[in-house]
Amino acid sequence: QVRLVESGGGSVQAGGSLRLSCLASGYANNPYCMAWFRQAPGKEREGVAYIVFSGITRYADFVEGRFTISRDNAKNTLYLQMNSLKPVDTAMSYCAATTNPFCSLARGMFDSWGQGTQVAVSS
Repeated sequence: QVRLVESGGGSVQAGGSLRLSCLASGYANNPYCMAWFRQAPGKEREGVAYIVFSGITRYADFVEGRFTISRDNAKNTLYLQMNSLKPVDTAMSYCAATTNPFCSLARGMFDSWGQGTQVAVSS
């Protein structure tokens, strides 16, 4: 059974940093594409960044160079280093993955989701 478990969320002040982790289990092979999404209260879930098995990455425009997505395929773990956090970054953050050979920041692309980890940024 495929499972994604996020960790690393928390509360920080504006300008601070957090590192999110997502441990993937149950896969026969590493997922082709893994991504981070977030959902702020009252808003739609939106893509933050994705990374392909080969290491190719893409970020949402609002990231503006502040976040770095990475993955350790040997450890089946996805990371998101978030620096220069802003109050608008406050959201529940979700890990997503797919074994399909495609990758994008569209929610429908992914067939496995974690339960989420909360990120709260105060001013």
